[in-house]
Amino acid sequence: MKVMEIQHVSKSYDNQLHVLKDISLSVNKGEVVAIIGPSGSGKSTLLRCATLLTHMDSGELSYLGKKAAWNDENGRAVYAKNLKEIRSCFGLVFQNFNLFPHYSVMKNLIDAPVSVMHRDPDQVRQEAAVLLEKMGLGDKADTYPCQLSGGQQQRVAIARALAMNPQILFFDEPTSALDPELTGEILKVIRQLAQEKMTMVIVTHEMAFARDVADRVIFMDGGVIVEQGDPAQVIGNPKEERTRQFLSRFSN
Repeated sequence: MKVMEIQHVSKSYDNQLHVLKDISLSVNKGEVVAIIGPSGSGKSTLLRCATLLTHMDSGELSYLGKKAAWNDENGRAVYAKNLKEIRSCFGLVFQNFNLFPHYSVMKNLIDAPVSVMHRDPDQVRQEAAVLLEKMGLGDKADTYPCQLSGGQQQRVAIARALAMNPQILFFDEPTSALDPELTGEILKVIRQLAQEKMTMVIVTHEMAFARDVADRVIFMDGGVIVEQGDPAQVIGNPKEERTRQFLSRFSN
């Protein structure tokens, strides 16, 4: 089953900088897709378009078969009027955590499920406590983000995304703001989610992690998908010269 599908997505800024050029991509239930590529290749913009943070110029976007955006008669993207149901399908973990600094860890987790989804606060609190335990943060419920390490803040951010019970999780370079030791913490959490068959799309510079955890690796450059396929093939034996050039900078 396709959880997310984008077709022929294009995005430019100021009608000059073409960040995405006719990108098509689908993600199946339980699949882990890693997106790699140089800075400025369009990876983060693709995630922002997929999660409705950035409006694409043209293309189609759907979740679980429900269309969020499509082209009008002029070939320009138009969006569904009520996107609340679509937004409930996905969660997004940012590279800079984006926690509410004035909320406790627990309130960061329960705020959206209670205020946006109108779920029972006691039930949500119980589920949030379980998520914090799973993240190794069971004793941090009443702590504030500024009192946590970067790795702990990112684990809270992952727990917050999971608290919405999403069908798919997007990660935008979740370890880029962390030092190597804390990076290991986050990759361990994502690895565990992969073992649990959580559907995920991960923009990452961690090549060994992408090779070991992803079901499919996509290499982007210049706003297009240059190569995609099995991680061992794309990272270990790429077909395209541009992919080889990029990966030569990393020691596998």
